[in-house]
Amino acid sequence: MMTRSKHYSPHTKMADLVSDHYKILLLIYRFDIPLGMGEKTIKEICEEYDVDVETFLFIVHFLLFREGTGSQELHKKLSLPLIIRFLRNSHSYFLDYRLPEIKRNMMEAVGEAPQDIQFVINKYFDEYQQEVFQHMKYENEVVFPYAEALMEGAKDPDYSISTFEKMHDQVELKMLELKNIFIKYYPMATDYKVNNILHDLFTCSEELHNHNDVEDFVFIQIVKELEEEVL
Repeated sequence: MMTRSKHYSPHTKMADLVSDHYKILLLIYRFDIPLGMGEKTIKEICEEYDVDVETFLFIVHFLLFREGTGSQELHKKLSLPLIIRFLRNSHSYFLDYRLPEIKRNMMEAVGEAPQDIQFVINKYFDEYQQEVFQHMKYENEVVFPYAEALMEGAKDPDYSISTFEKMHDQVELKMLELKNIFIKYYPMATDYKVNNILHDLFTCSEELHNHNDVEDFVFIQIVKELEEEVL
């Protein structure tokens, strides 16, 4: 999502932001902001849908330009409940829509490939999907509740966010392997369906990478700061 830097303010029209960066569509949906924004500003839209505007703009600039990395005292500047809501919605997008859609389209696209190739592709994708599911299930059931307890002043003495940080990037290798099966070894004459699937794999991988970056450089940092404050 990297592009030339342009600063957006609360007084920028939300429609202008989306027109400048179409990938922001995925972002605003994860904040539960629908289309039909008219001529309203980012501030007006955020107020209408109970979204902290400073947190919204921070995530926008972070994902577009990687601004804000290394910022201090993020827990005082940003809304952690809103970031958790954003991340949970991201999980729902990947698990309930994006990955199942890719699976359906993939099996249709490779329907005429040899059975052994279909088997390998199906196996790799199912394993990848399961790894993503388990990873996000752990975040939903363990990591986010831990962060929410910290906000209430409760600290689990047997857990810290560094445990999550160490295990966080385990799922990207499987996606790389799946893409390489198509690029290096897929034996059929390529058609638009196969090319579209490969494109979806690349874009989904990029979307997951951006999602992980929000967790690594924003969410985890905020939780670390809270851990230092909660005795």
